[in-house]
Amino acid sequence: MYFEALRDISYGLYIVTSKNGEKMGGLIVNTIMQVTSEPAKISLCINKQNYTYELIKKSGVFGVSVLEQETPLVFIGQWGFKSSKTVNKFENINYRMGEYGVPLVIDHSLSVMEASVQSELDVGTHVMIIAELKRGEILKEGAVLTYDHYRKVKRGKAPKTAPTFRND
Repeated sequence: MYFEALRDISYGLYIVTSKNGEKMGGLIVNTIMQVTSEPAKISLCINKQNYTYELIKKSGVFGVSVLEQETPLVFIGQWGFKSSKTVNKFENINYRMGEYGVPLVIDHSLSVMEASVQSELDVGTHVMIIAELKRGEILKEGAVLTYDHYRKVKRGKAPKTAPTFRND
């Protein structure tokens, strides 16, 4: 079936974070991509049910941490299979607050970025966000964790709210 062919599309694995007031949230996504270079814009696809989306919608900003290939599965699971609404995902995690008021995860990250929401497109279960990149920083050099590596080498799974989730 064509769903198998979709797995050949290249993705990275990222932690997306946001904050509204005192509430912080974050989750793993594999759907970030550069859209333009001048001005620098990125797209993010996120499930409407995710608490982090609620925070992004309210604050209008989000952070992206690009994960390194050596990121442990247990670390990924902390961000991908629990809700920030009920769990403090930032507990025992190295992060810092960015210039635009979003938490930026430093642990296992090659780089971090902050973005401001410009527009949204409803695509069914998910929303595609177009955002202007406000700042970015390289933390260290290394290989990026791709979704292919996560699935084939680490044997990772997709949570039910992921765009790549298949129940088969």
